[in-house]
Amino acid sequence: MLLTPLRTRFRRWRRSRPFWGGLVAALAGAEICALPLAPLKVMLTQGVAGIPSVLMGLVMIVLGVSVWFAPHYRGLAGIVTTLIATAALVLSNLGGFLIGTLLGILGGGLMFAWQPRVPRRGAPAVPAGSATPAGSDPTSAESDPTSVS
Repeated sequence: MLLTPLRTRFRRWRRSRPFWGGLVAALAGAEICALPLAPLKVMLTQGVAGIPSVLMGLVMIVLGVSVWFAPHYRGLAGIVTTLIATAALVLSNLGGFLIGTLLGILGGGLMFAWQPRVPRRGAPAVPAGSATPAGSDPTSAESDPTSVS
């Protein structure tokens, strides 16, 4: 029971920002960043050619985490993450063996597409998970006080 308020607070925090897009983008950055730091048997490039991979991966991690704390930058972060993931396909071991590129494009798209929840104007405050009154349809024009007939 002690974890229930903490879990509820985390859920409310998570829903108020592009959490999943940031998480996927950070994972993509970690994948792209980790391959140049792997042993020589795993790496495809070495030396100076691995520097862009590490830099692109770090930027993707920073962008993914930054949308958690500044969700109003989600559009810019989503576009830049997608561009970096696409550039990593050419510059960084096929973008982390395609896994990092695909995750980066997915994370960038999730960040860009996320919209904050805005309550409808004139809608009654109904707690999440509760049912609407019997016989009322919240999408019908009769129940919408702002509709003009």
